[in-house]
Amino acid sequence: MTDAKTGTFLVTAGDDGTAVLRDVADGQVHTLAENPGFEAGEAVEATVEPEPPLEVAWRVVDVTERWVISIEESAESPTTLEHDMAADQDVGELTTRDRAGTGEMHVLTVSEEGTEAAVADVLEDEAGLRSRAARLGVGRVVVRSAPSVVSVRYLP
Repeated sequence: MTDAKTGTFLVTAGDDGTAVLRDVADGQVHTLAENPGFEAGEAVEATVEPEPPLEVAWRVVDVTERWVISIEESAESPTTLEHDMAADQDVGELTTRDRAGTGEMHVLTVSEEGTEAAVADVLEDEAGLRSRAARLGVGRVVVRSAPSVVSVRYLP
């Protein structure tokens, strides 16, 4: 028998009958026997346990918190700090820095002609952006860019 598990989960799929949760700490996937109202893209702090008798599906025992994670591309340019960080690293390098308060910022230095493609690649990885946001306990991901600089901000 598998024990209950408490953690932060990203809801990767959900409909009237079931939902699929992925633990953002270890990547383990938990298919729920019934959906308590979760929708894809949400993050939940919860406790789940195996559903008897086969214990192949899971059920939600307790939900401590749940929130929606939004992802947006901003028309604003990266900040002066983000430009400076990008200038101090080679093309293809990424720097991660904690934000004052809650969250993180990631600054990627790209070629000037590759900026739009890099932004598209970042935005295409919705699952990765949402997983990291859920791990950080934040609700917004904002992508900013300027020639040669892409910043990803994980905000409360």
